[in-house]
Amino acid sequence: MTNRPQISVLFLCTGNSCRSQMAEAMLRQLAGDRFEAMSAGTHPAGFVHPLVIDAMRQLKIPLTDQTSKSWDEFKDAAVDAVITVCDAAAAQACPVRRGHPLTAHWSLPDPVYHPGTDEERLAFTLLIAERLRTKIQGLAALDWSGNRAELKRRLDFLGEI
Repeated sequence: MTNRPQISVLFLCTGNSCRSQMAEAMLRQLAGDRFEAMSAGTHPAGFVHPLVIDAMRQLKIPLTDQTSKSWDEFKDAAVDAVITVCDAAAAQACPVRRGHPLTAHWSLPDPVYHPGTDEERLAFTLLIAERLRTKIQGLAALDWSGNRAELKRRLDFLGEI
């Protein structure tokens, strides 16, 4: 049995305080033995949002040592895939990355801006987390050794579900 290197995935959003943080934590929990999960923001907020902390605690998904980071921290990192999880980050020109990573956009609403009571906002965050978990499970199940064009098509499809 060969020891295959981990597949590295960078999740991007604007603030790196909510959706990209959830994606990083979920991929690490669901398939951390095969994937290196990272997240960053185009304009990092500097903190992980309390809604995310509460939602991940309820889902029993650890946010161990996760912080809000700038995408500049990963400018020299060779990554296999860059996935944007907010429309604002997707609209920005992504810095050129070593290794020509696959890119995909998974549009998800930002729970931080959802109106309502604290309970309603947490419920909405949990809804977004469940949508994200479905996408992450699909990402983890992909055959990363296959054709890049097919892999790109499947990553894009995950953005539609």
